Amino acid sequence: MSEPAIVDRIKSEITADGIPFPPSDLLSDEPPLESDLHRDQIELLIRTLKLWWQERQDFYASGNLTIYYSPRQKKSEEFRGPDFFVVLGTEKRDRNSWIVWHEDGKYPNVIVEILSDSTAAVDRGLKKQIYQDTFRTPDYFWFDPVTLEFQGFHLVEGRYQPITPTPEGKLWSQQLELYLGMYEGKLRYFTADNQLIPTPEEKAQQAESRAQQAQEEVNRLREILLAQGIDPDNI
Repeated sequence: MSEPAIVDRIKSEITADGIPFPPSDLLSDEPPLESDLHRDQIELLIRTLKLWWQERQDFYASGNLTIYYSPRQKKSEEFRGPDFFVVLGTEKRDRNSWIVWHEDGKYPNVIVEILSDSTAAVDRGLKKQIYQDTFRTPDYFWFDPVTLEFQGFHLVEGRYQPITPTPEGKLWSQQLELYLGMYEGKLRYFTADNQLIPTPEEKAQQAESRAQQAQEEVNRLREILLAQGIDPDNI
């Protein structure tokens, strides 16, 4: 969000004693995503994790959403909009933005930045520094959907240390207890035993395939019974 827009919003909420009252419903106003690749990748990470954790009520996953974290609780300063982030140990509900001082001081446990020509330098430099020193985000990753550059870091004694990849190039997220790795040119989740976590569409296709296989087995058994002169409908 531009600073003038935020300042105007704050001025409209000055109390009688002149002290700004920080609203809790400030909307996120992140810039448009750079391409369809970037939007699709962010949505893929969000939707797949929400499906995998559908029974959990203790996390918040979002993307391209503003995080406000000013120590002085001012919306006109100290804000960032990670491409994808997960906060653990919080209420699972919709939000207009993530306001740290309204969320028990919680920062993201995991952040993934989707690199682009215009953001890569900041993602590798300034944002990495902020996520390390201010957010103290334990797991930070970046991924380029064009070049497929993929790197991850884990916070160790206050400093980011590179996560060692598996032979297949996957990186372990201690916070998610999942691997992140590439599959068909996309950044995806994998279980600890290296199983690809399905998207909602893939899960629906798997269910349809299982139902089809079950029906084929029923048909096969019917044919066997009929060949033996047994009417399966009268059994």
